[in-house]
Parts: sequence; C-alpha cells; structure tokens
Amino acid sequence: MSDRALPVTGVEVYFGDDEIIVSKTDLKGYITYANDVFLNIAGYAEDEVLGQPHSMIRHPDMPRAVFKLLWEHLKSGEEIFAYVMNRAKNGDHYWVLAHVTPSLDAAGTIVGYHSNRRVPKRDTINNVIIPLYKQLRALEMSGDRKAGLEASSAKLEAMLKEKGMTANQLFLSLA
Repeated sequence: MSDRALPVTGVEVYFGDDEIIVSKTDLKGYITYANDVFLNIAGYAEDEVLGQPHSMIRHPDMPRAVFKLLWEHLKSGEEIFAYVMNRAKNGDHYWVLAHVTPSLDAAGTIVGYHSNRRVPKRDTINNVIIPLYKQLRALEMSGDRKAGLEASSAKLEAMLKEKGMTANQLFLSLA
C-alpha cells in the first residue's frame, strides 16, 4: 500500500510531555534510525520503517510549503524548527514540534539528518498552526501542483517578512 493510500481517521493520538520522538535519515530522507517513542506513536515495527522514506508518516493535510522550507534549511546546513502533523500507520495523527538538524561527518560534510520531536503547546496548535496550515493547504489545492506550492510558499514567506521573523524565530516564539 502506498503512503497516499493509507487511511486518515481524524483521530488525534498523543505522546507524553516527557517523551521525545527521535529519528535519523540519510541524505535522501530514508529512515536509518527510529526510537521506541517514534515506533509506538506511529504504530510501526522497526523493520517496517528502516530504509523507508520519512515521508511515510506525512499527513496529507500538511502544507508542502512547510516541507519545502524545511529542506531548504537542511540542505544549506541549517537547523530548523517546525510544527508538523504526522500520520500513524492506522491513519490517526499526532502533532509535534520538530527540531531537525543536519548530521555531519568529521570533515563537516552533511551525511544525513537528525530529528527530535516533542509535544507542542495545544493552544498554539489550535489557535495558530491549524488556521495557518489550512490557509497554506487551500492555496496548494487551488491550482496545479507547482503553482499551488509556489502560492503557498509565497504566503508563508510574506507572513514571515511581515512579522520580521525567520521561520525558526516564528516557530520558537510559539513554543
């Protein structure tokens, strides 16, 4: 079954405030490590995730503009913070505040990526992130795939410029 064919239940699941979801990927985003918290909340066994694209847990309601921003930061060697709604194997979803960093070898070359995710503030998700992401997704769905992503990305960049903040500053100010 492809990732796109997985169900969406509309049921939110939670992990503990004292828990951190950890995963590592190679340069192409294929999972090389997932901790027990990741496996438990996502509902997968380790052998189901290792070697698979991290996008296997991507929820279809997540704006592509957020992932575009994430990859732009990572490929330039920068860390990024972002609010992400992930999809569990059974179609349930869970929100995280992700901190993603490039993993470097001894020579300083990016060899993969490391992500720690923690429980976000509920009021931030409800009052800021969900309304923003709905706007971004509406733009992404309003035209062809490329034009929708461009419109969504432009909206996100304009919002950041208006606030005089970087994406990291915005997301961390909400944490």
